Amino acid sequence: METHYFVGIDVSKATLDWAVFNGKTIVLQTQSLNSVVAIKATIKVLKALPNFDLQRCICCLEHTGIYNALILDQLIAHQLPTWLEGSLQIKQAGGLQRGKSDSIDAQRIAEYAYRFRDRIRLWQPPRYVLQELLILSALRQRLLLIRQQLQVPVNEQAAFVSPKLQKQLTKHCQASLKAVNADLEKVNQQMDELIHQDEQLCELFKLITSIPGVGPAVATEVILATDEFKNFAEPKKLACHAGVAPFEHSSGTSVRGRSRVSQHARKRLKFLFHLAAMSAVRVKGELQIYYQRKVAEGKNKMSVLNAIRNKIIHRICAVVRRGEKYDNSYPLSLA
Repeated sequence: METHYFVGIDVSKATLDWAVFNGKTIVLQTQSLNSVVAIKATIKVLKALPNFDLQRCICCLEHTGIYNALILDQLIAHQLPTWLEGSLQIKQAGGLQRGKSDSIDAQRIAEYAYRFRDRIRLWQPPRYVLQELLILSALRQRLLLIRQQLQVPVNEQAAFVSPKLQKQLTKHCQASLKAVNADLEKVNQQMDELIHQDEQLCELFKLITSIPGVGPAVATEVILATDEFKNFAEPKKLACHAGVAPFEHSSGTSVRGRSRVSQHARKRLKFLFHLAAMSAVRVKGELQIYYQRKVAEGKNKMSVLNAIRNKIIHRICAVVRRGEKYDNSYPLSLA
């Protein structure tokens, strides 16, 4: 069915800017507060447009984290088709741009939805347990950062200050570190409870953590990033999303750079895959042997580690696809 109305929504903390494009011109431009009451009132205005049909419109908006929560809830509640797109994707598709405001951004989002209407990807909310897990995971990351900011400087300056002053500095941080560690333990416990109380999550968690080098933090982040492998089921797509897949870098006869990974990636996921690779090469096993052999051949260590990150991603997708835990002695099928 052909889409009649393309609704671009620019989201900010306090307000929402709306622009409705019909393929030729902007037929409606308005602003509302980022609140449930204001959003409902604006949706009522949208439905009053001539020949408005829920199935013949698309609402497009950018990823803005927590600021998206209210508008997404209301769009789904009113059964409005929703397209959630990356802000960089929309910006680069717009070409050379001059000037910027919230109302102009809303128009650009609406026009983007019209231009790329053949690539529409409808957004569906993740299960509620995943939304809870995502919030707890973000809190865990903040607590880990706070602990690092407190602990690392005190430990590093031990060799450069007097023992008496070092003892005082350590004492000043003890209460804060103790409180942060206690909070971390509670958050970890709550995350474990959420995972083990949900049968589907628990099964995925067991499959992924059966792979050498993959711990609870990596498994949790992979499940959240892939929406339980609904968004990225193929290893190549997951590797690209995590910034692990290498891409060619050349142009004509003058640019002959080596293949390298893209910086447009989910940095947290890439960092955790790196930790998993580092963990895997420290213990005896196939990946350690692979790493030592490639380094002995003169390969760059980071390139080899990146290859191991790819291997771990392929293993994660394989165990999820088969529904079986990782087996070191799995027999290879010969063609």
